[in-house]
Amino acid sequence: MRPPSVDALARDIADVGLPHPLLVDAARRAIAAGEPESARRLAGALARSLLQPVVNATGVLLHTNLGRAPVAVSCDSRYANLEFDLATGRRGSRRHHAGALLARAAGAEDALVVNNCAAAVLLVLAALAVDRAVVVSRGELVEIGGGFRVPEVMAQSGARLVEVGTTNRTRRADYAAAVAADDPALLLKVHQSNYRIVGFTESVGVRALSELGVPVVADVGSGLLDAAVPWLASGPPAWVAEEPAVRQTLDDGAALVTFSCDKLLGGPQAGVIAGRSDLVARCARHPLARALRPGGLVLGALQDTALSYLRRDGDAIPFWRMAAVPVPVLRARADAVAAGAGRRVDVVDCESVPGGGTVPGLVIPSAGVALDGDHADALRAFDPPVIARVHDDRTILDLRTVDPADDAAVAKAIASLS
Repeated sequence: MRPPSVDALARDIADVGLPHPLLVDAARRAIAAGEPESARRLAGALARSLLQPVVNATGVLLHTNLGRAPVAVSCDSRYANLEFDLATGRRGSRRHHAGALLARAAGAEDALVVNNCAAAVLLVLAALAVDRAVVVSRGELVEIGGGFRVPEVMAQSGARLVEVGTTNRTRRADYAAAVAADDPALLLKVHQSNYRIVGFTESVGVRALSELGVPVVADVGSGLLDAAVPWLASGPPAWVAEEPAVRQTLDDGAALVTFSCDKLLGGPQAGVIAGRSDLVARCARHPLARALRPGGLVLGALQDTALSYLRRDGDAIPFWRMAAVPVPVLRARADAVAAGAGRRVDVVDCESVPGGGTVPGLVIPSAGVALDGDHADALRAFDPPVIARVHDDRTILDLRTVDPADDAAVAKAIASLS
């Protein structure tokens, strides 16, 4: 029996919705395997592998695998004044949009936006400390997700690492001795964002380090702009109490602060270097700055986020809107989801986490629905995919990380389970 025509088979599965060349690829693979009937399945698998919206019911607010902070991006198909000065009609700078707004919101003299926080640290070291010593506590030589380590980033920058103290205890005198012996360009303070050292410990704060006469660069990582959280009417939630904030770190004497934009800032993936204008300018002039700069779409989304902070409008930032929802509101939504699911579903209290390597070990009270058994695979196969978590052979859907507009989709996904 002759195999079907590749083109005919591709046209037969056109309802999958992929461009014809991709359907042809699926048809060819299916025919080559001797299973023409598998073409639709292969095309469907390809379609589901593409970027698409999902419903995050895991309770992890900053889920790294799901893009961390959710960001709404909407823009017209028009040009923008990305590097054009409307006042003079001459070339402008992409630095003077989102970066300037973030500097104002954080109380910094200036700020530079790059494509992530690791890039921000790399650029600072390359611009300010090439062939010179940078002092770091041994307790802060962290590894972040993907295996990227502070010593390796430093080696790539051309700076020379000087370790001081021990894993659990580093004193001011350790830094002072390194300053006297090595004439460092910078003192680097790295936030232990994704782990905790407890017990017999000692560390040195930014204020004490700034008294040693060497510029202090503090990588605060998570991007909490202000410990007072003035953008929430209810004030700072308890779970951010120990998180270092950009404004207060600068007030303590840091020359520069680096942080992520897609964590507690609640914006798109980017990194920021904020602080002294002369040092930010040196970073901006370095050749790496061009290689590490973000594009207009990211800067536009980040500008919207910064404007929300300046308006003190936390509700306009999806992360903070979800993080601040009272538990009774979540329970009421869970009751509605359970009623709409049409099957045995329990309304449960649960615990969300910030995620994204921020405030490890701390939880946020929440509520959601649960059902017996592991239904994670089936829920992921729903349209839109619903991502849940499984604990003790129960599938839990935490509504803190679900947009209320998706509650009906969650109920339908549960109802579809066999």
